[in-house]
Amino acid sequence: MSNMMMINEELDELDLAILDALQRNARSTFTELASLVGLKAPAVHDRVKRLEQRGYIRGYCAHLDPERLGLHLTAFVSCYTTPDCSYDDFTRRLSDMPEICEIHSVAGEESFLCKVVTRSTQHLDELLARLKATPGMARTRTTIVLSMPFERGGVTVH
Repeated sequence: MSNMMMINEELDELDLAILDALQRNARSTFTELASLVGLKAPAVHDRVKRLEQRGYIRGYCAHLDPERLGLHLTAFVSCYTTPDCSYDDFTRRLSDMPEICEIHSVAGEESFLCKVVTRSTQHLDELLARLKATPGMARTRTTIVLSMPFERGGVTVH
């Protein structure tokens, strides 16, 4: 029995294999998935629908190449908030900024950690000015990504 099975008894090994395969290639057909897990396509279709209904699959997406789209700079911005900050309003305002890809509420001195992508350092500077003008923001700290030697692109399911 795998560690995942001990953590979540709702999923069996076939479900985990289907989730892993879909995470690697969301465009897989039911026939392709069936051949990977040793079932017939209609059985895989039923399992995928159940996994979607139960919330294990939140959606399907294409992974775009930011560089090819002219977004050459990735950075992580730590957001330090004021004591009177309304977190719901604050995160709504940040999520309206298209450069912000992810917002994480974190433990530690900062309240939030944001992953951002911009065209250039000038574009990042403009974004930081907008961030600093956001009600509830006390200050920011920015870490610019130089390279990304590894990206999992999902979660480990086995």
